[in-house]
Amino acid sequence: MEAWLDTLLAHLALPHYGLSALFIAAFVSATLVPVGSEPILFGLLRLNPDMFWSAIGVATVGNTLGGAVDWWMGWGASKVADKYANSKTHLRVLAWLKRLGPKACLLSWLPIVGDPLCAVAGWLRLPFWPCVFYMAVGKFARYVTMTAVLLYVWPD
Repeated sequence: MEAWLDTLLAHLALPHYGLSALFIAAFVSATLVPVGSEPILFGLLRLNPDMFWSAIGVATVGNTLGGAVDWWMGWGASKVADKYANSKTHLRVLAWLKRLGPKACLLSWLPIVGDPLCAVAGWLRLPFWPCVFYMAVGKFARYVTMTAVLLYVWPD
């Protein structure tokens, strides 16, 4: 077990590959802090093109875990949001989210609205694991698409 952990930590070491920096950036960018992880992912892949799938995987896991934190923050903040419960926009969005359920978390990759969407899913107490699954699918698709486009536009 200890040898496996040493190997994992060696692969995630900042000076060696940068996967840990990518993980942290992806995690933080999925919270309500406006930070982008795509430049770090793109830079890492420009330096290490053979790490495409491992970098996509690390970015997806970090971003999905950040979305899960958003879900838990929303779950805990439901009392604060109750004061806006009578707004027409609020009621329309809630009805739409309740109708879609956890599948709405597929849109968690969207800029500006994606991260709050995860928090609202928690606030509505939508099922945690299905929400995390759909977050992961949406975020994975975003990272693959954005990275492929960036690598196509700026080839070696």
